[in-house]
Amino acid sequence: MENKALDSGEIPVGEGKEEVKKDEKEEKKLKKELSKPDHRHGKDKDKEEIDERLKVMEERISKLEEENSLLKDQFLRKAAELENFRRRMFKDKEEGIKFANSLLLADLLTIIDDFERAIQSAAEAKAFEAFYQGVSLIEKQLLSMLERNWGLKRFSSAGEDFNPEKHQAIAMEASPQYDKAVVIEDYQKGYTLHDRILRPAKVKVVKPLPVETQDSEDPEKDAKKE
Repeated sequence: MENKALDSGEIPVGEGKEEVKKDEKEEKKLKKELSKPDHRHGKDKDKEEIDERLKVMEERISKLEEENSLLKDQFLRKAAELENFRRRMFKDKEEGIKFANSLLLADLLTIIDDFERAIQSAAEAKAFEAFYQGVSLIEKQLLSMLERNWGLKRFSSAGEDFNPEKHQAIAMEASPQYDKAVVIEDYQKGYTLHDRILRPAKVKVVKPLPVETQDSEDPEKDAKKE
């Protein structure tokens, strides 16, 4: 009989009741679990924690956005200041180059005025000696001003040992009277700027004769040889 029931697809009455009772039991158990105070409070507690964490995160995001906006504003300000500083430095550099010699030129104006007065006086008096003395005095004033205010100094080289760092040999001759190269004449005086050579002097140099030439020109040595 049981096999017939199974073959027909019908569920035995006893077993069906047991399954229904089992389902009802599980449902009651689940409702009981859900209705427990601890379980309900646990859900509420989790929701509160999530809400609290969301609130903290939102506050943090808002704070970070505010800080980002502040930093962006500071960056733009600094970039603008840097650009203005760069332009100002470029302008100052241009002006510095353009007017670098203004003080020197201002000092030279006085010398130019002296030359103008000397020429005017010579034209009126027709006195060469007075004109010469006036120009010589202006030259001294000019050299004195350049050395005092600008560190420019003229130097003479006649009588000094030849120094290739200070002297440019334009002419050279040999003499038995010298045992080393010596400057004997200034063609063009040299100048130093704060003790550094600004322009070497153009000079005439005398050097000793070669040894063979000296021996041939020495009569005493020639007499000894004979």
